[in-house]
Amino acid sequence: MGATPRISIITPSFNSVHTIRETLESVCSQDYPDVEHLVIDGGSTDGTLDIVREFPRVHCVSEKDDGHWHAMDKGIRMATGDLFAVLNADDYYRPGALRAVSEAIGQHPEWDGVFGDIVFVDGDGREIFRREEACWDPQIIRFGFGMAHHQSFFLRKAVYERLGSYRYKEFKGACDIEYLYRIVRARATIGHVNALLVNFRFHQRGQSVDVRIRENMARETARIRAEYGIPGGWPGQVLMTYARVKRQVQKLIMRGKCDLIPGNLLLRRHLRQKAAFSSNIGLDKL
Repeated sequence: MGATPRISIITPSFNSVHTIRETLESVCSQDYPDVEHLVIDGGSTDGTLDIVREFPRVHCVSEKDDGHWHAMDKGIRMATGDLFAVLNADDYYRPGALRAVSEAIGQHPEWDGVFGDIVFVDGDGREIFRREEACWDPQIIRFGFGMAHHQSFFLRKAVYERLGSYRYKEFKGACDIEYLYRIVRARATIGHVNALLVNFRFHQRGQSVDVRIRENMARETARIRAEYGIPGGWPGQVLMTYARVKRQVQKLIMRGKCDLIPGNLLLRRHLRQKAAFSSNIGLDKL
């Protein structure tokens, strides 16, 4: 891979007319020369595809699929880049994000991937809080903290081909958590770039705010932890507490700051019992 690797961005979408324009614009406005953007749509009927057609450099496939994780998986397999990332149809990159990733991976050719920091924003783009990390720590991930959101996580395509697909038929909400565990088990070398790469939209049209979907994600995560040998009950809680404390100590030492207020508390007022999110496989499966 050369100094400027080809980067593929995969955007799964379904009836995303309210947000996808900003997502597409955030990719096409990047100051980076070699970007491939794939939109994998689940059969939108609300005008989403009309917006996508306004971006001729975007390659779009629209067809019924088995949910957004299946769409992500299809897009990754289609991607031709050396690196890829998944950017949801309601999230958007910050200026200079792809160049920061390229420079970091260029300085560390031994890395299998790299992740950066994110900003949680509300439906109007107002900042809620910043999720800034210190480093990749397999122990923290295993014991209970998925520190690398897929929106800011760039992985070499060759690593994905080696580790295999998302398990989208088994997990409808926590495929990324299982994949982080798989990456840790494979002892992949992942770096961190101290840069805010993406705005994560936490809003009423997204599944992340829906309490029902979050509860299912928690159930799936518990199954994944058990599969990978992490105990439940109070031993699991002890390990999770240890991971959280370790993360804050690392941030204090390496970045000179820590989270005085947990992010989940800052997000709590944005949660909804029922969000306006829609899925082409039905919310009951999520």
